[in-house]
Amino acid sequence: MASSDVVTLQDTTFDKEVLKSDVPVLVDFWAVWCGPCKAIAPAVEDIARRYKGKLKVGKMDVDEHQQVPQNFGIRSIPTLLIFKGGQVVGTVIGADKGKLEEAVKKVTG
Repeated sequence: MASSDVVTLQDTTFDKEVLKSDVPVLVDFWAVWCGPCKAIAPAVEDIARRYKGKLKVGKMDVDEHQQVPQNFGIRSIPTLLIFKGGQVVGTVIGADKGKLEEAVKKVTG
């Protein structure tokens, strides 16, 4: 599913990969069966490529890893959260490429 530019996140790696990251992190909460998740995936991959070095991009399968999505109140997917300094600084719910691009630009300058 994920390319070499996208980190596959797990409950056990979330803290190190996201909350303690030196750069902002875009996290795509998704599931295999989710149509809108598949629709936004190419945009997420594109952002990972274009912002490499300025933004880390990760995907978390909510069926395989449930603790972190519960902790952040993920109720619908796709939900994309942007973290900076361990805090959520941006949220995009649904497959809205325009809103996603806008949110990423806000944190990367």
